[in-house]
Amino acid sequence: MDHLITGMSNNREVRIYVAETTEMVEQARAIHDLSPISTSALGRTITAAAMMGMMSKIEKEKLTLQVKGSNDIKLIIAVADIHGNVKGYISHPHAENRFTEDGKLAVAESIGKEGGLIVIKDFGMKDPYIAQSEMVSGEIAEDIAHYFAKSEQQPSAVGLGVALSFEGHVKNAGGFIVQLLPETADSTIEQLEANLSGLKSVTQLFEEGLTIHQIAGQIFAGLGLDDLEEYPLNLKCDCTRDKMEKALISLGKVELKDLLDEDGQAELKCHFCNHVYHFDKVELENLYKNSN
Repeated sequence: MDHLITGMSNNREVRIYVAETTEMVEQARAIHDLSPISTSALGRTITAAAMMGMMSKIEKEKLTLQVKGSNDIKLIIAVADIHGNVKGYISHPHAENRFTEDGKLAVAESIGKEGGLIVIKDFGMKDPYIAQSEMVSGEIAEDIAHYFAKSEQQPSAVGLGVALSFEGHVKNAGGFIVQLLPETADSTIEQLEANLSGLKSVTQLFEEGLTIHQIAGQIFAGLGLDDLEEYPLNLKCDCTRDKMEKALISLGKVELKDLLDEDGQAELKCHFCNHVYHFDKVELENLYKNSN
């Protein structure tokens, strides 16, 4: 089962989140029939969103992470909550595979550097919190670290990774976010930088059989690890027939009348889970009566 841990350094100066998301990313790959490079891009995004969603202290908050690209992949969306539920969407599920000189998937090239990162925090009130930052690499991890520094004034180190089999299935996936708290001592920063500079990639660490607890231990070597908490993570869509009905009603009488006259039925597809909701003529007529 996918899971996430959170913790603090012994001196209370650094916070860490480490997640394993292999099952979620493989499920997303299967649901959206993703190409390898689209799998890697969406996998990194839902992994990051899962960790960012756990940063909230508000029960009903939902965090939306949008990666807006300028190349093949124009948009990636991941939505997460404080309970570890995540859903994801990518605009180009079959993006053509691009490779770096050393043979790795060139996610940054497929996304491009001319886009931006948008974070929306919906607290269940009238107006959500919206912040954005420019892309700096297209690798997603670096872009999220830049977002934290620029938009939330939160110095952070972010690592994300998705490893695929020859057949394109997900072998492992996960990531970490490390954040400095106010007034972190220089000695703590130096120790952390030394640990991170010698750290292998997330996928390599999983390939070697390390658990997320062991990865956190490597990152916090010499700093100690306290207040460990563990949470399950799930790829879970919250779409319902009732929400789809409300979406149809929001079209208004004119468009609903056109649907009735032209097709006599309607089909709505959820972009996050690909579930199709069918509405027959009688159902559309009832929705038409309830619309404005």
